[in-house]
Amino acid sequence: MEVIQFLSASPLAWLTVSLLLGLMVGSFLNVVIYRLPVMMQREWESQCAELSGQTTTEQSVFNLSTPRSRCPHCQHAISAIENIPVISYLFLKGRCRGCGAGISKRYPIIEALTGLMSVVVAWHFGFSWAGFGALILTWSLIALTFIDLDHQLLPDKITLPLVWLGLLFNLFGQFSDLTSSVIGAMAGYLVLWCIYHLFRLITGKEGMGYGDFKLLAALGAWMGWQYLPMIVLLSSLVGAVVGISLVLLKNHQRDIPIPFGPYLAAAGWIALIWGDKLNQLYLGSVGLS
Repeated sequence: MEVIQFLSASPLAWLTVSLLLGLMVGSFLNVVIYRLPVMMQREWESQCAELSGQTTTEQSVFNLSTPRSRCPHCQHAISAIENIPVISYLFLKGRCRGCGAGISKRYPIIEALTGLMSVVVAWHFGFSWAGFGALILTWSLIALTFIDLDHQLLPDKITLPLVWLGLLFNLFGQFSDLTSSVIGAMAGYLVLWCIYHLFRLITGKEGMGYGDFKLLAALGAWMGWQYLPMIVLLSSLVGAVVGISLVLLKNHQRDIPIPFGPYLAAAGWIALIWGDKLNQLYLGSVGLS
């Protein structure tokens, strides 16, 4: 109780705790981003083998906690002292302690990004239930972004719980009223579902995946239907600019799909933090405020 009172009364302490917590969560997100798709692939292979009547070979335990993290080059087990977010990477100079092989820069980048975004959320919402919820949403969006970039996949194990969590928080009016939250979840899914089928009808191609529908449904559940137009507009603009830029710079072939999830996630987080100001700016620019 004293700790809660202290954090509530001291913004600096809350920001510091959020930074440290964000760095630690960022380290865990690196595990989720790498292992969850592998776990899903193993599960799909097992189900396919079972349906086809094939004998499945027994596989070693592989989940978010087992086995311990190891160097992919020399299988050196990563000790706790080597797993301190950002600091260990700097101390080891970006190289494995066992074999000296380079460690991907993405690990400390994700840790630092998670810590920084956690501080922004803590500053914006303060020490509150809304602040805790916004942190959970932020961490989930980071994981979804990098998984989609790597595999063009938005796992149901993250998106679907986000929908229910958004409804739960708004049951108590933390981000929106419950009616707007429920409508937001339904509209978020149906908007992209309709766009998907219209695009496929016109072009004969699939423009996005069902995971995108579920992600927008989750964002609608958290922030209410009022924010959906802004999120769709922001994500579409950013996606179009990035996609065109990649093609013009010849860093991306036209026939290779670009995942839409990262743009939805980025637009959703921007709306979470600055949505009210952006809405006011837009309404003011069209003379409606």
